[in-house]
Amino acid sequence: MTARRLAVFDMDGTLLDSLPDLAESCREMLVSYGLPPVSDAEVRGMIGQGVQVLVTRALALVARKLAGQPGAPVAPLPESTDAAERFMACYTPRAARLSRLFPGTEEALHILRAQGWGLAVCTNKPERAARAILDALGVAALFSAVGGGDSFTARKPDPGHLLGTIAQAGGQAARSVMVGDMPPDWLAAQGAGCSFVFAAWGYGGAAPAQDLSCPVALAQSMAEVPAMLDALLPGAVPR
Repeated sequence: MTARRLAVFDMDGTLLDSLPDLAESCREMLVSYGLPPVSDAEVRGMIGQGVQVLVTRALALVARKLAGQPGAPVAPLPESTDAAERFMACYTPRAARLSRLFPGTEEALHILRAQGWGLAVCTNKPERAARAILDALGVAALFSAVGGGDSFTARKPDPGHLLGTIAQAGGQAARSVMVGDMPPDWLAAQGAGCSFVFAAWGYGGAAPAQDLSCPVALAQSMAEVPAMLDALLPGAVPR
């Protein structure tokens, strides 16, 4: 039997405005090493490829700041793996303290479920943190699968991450649409053979280039997503 339609959502910058908690945790981690803080705007540009990349980018930015300050201490920066562990120790207990679903998200998810769509999350955030946040925000039960950045041997932009999430949700790539705001999202969709909806309200900035081989739509808000998904994958949903 043909699989039902599946909508797969990125998390940070797509379902969730997580910047406040990510930025606070990043600052807390840096201060614990005696390093200068970073701003919300600076952290925004570091999101999208997982904790290790975020922390590595934060440390690199701090190094550039210190290099431009005469008389700044020249002590070596912490190793990024240790810093990532310390970041998660800061982030885990507060991951949903300030984070909120983007406007219209919960309503859009319920509309999709009522239309027969399966729902899944594919995020480079660690799976445990992702599930805890979805639960804290009251939407965990809506999703058939949550593929975190540590759930598989690959993570976005590797299509294996998206394909693994689709398989866990009982879907098929050809019957799935990825919704996200960052290059790792649309590159994973293209590699997996899925359609893609660009979340223009997110952290990614520019929309994907027009030369992607997969069908692409651009949504300005979550309220537009159900209709766009139906346009990309029309038809009755098999059960």
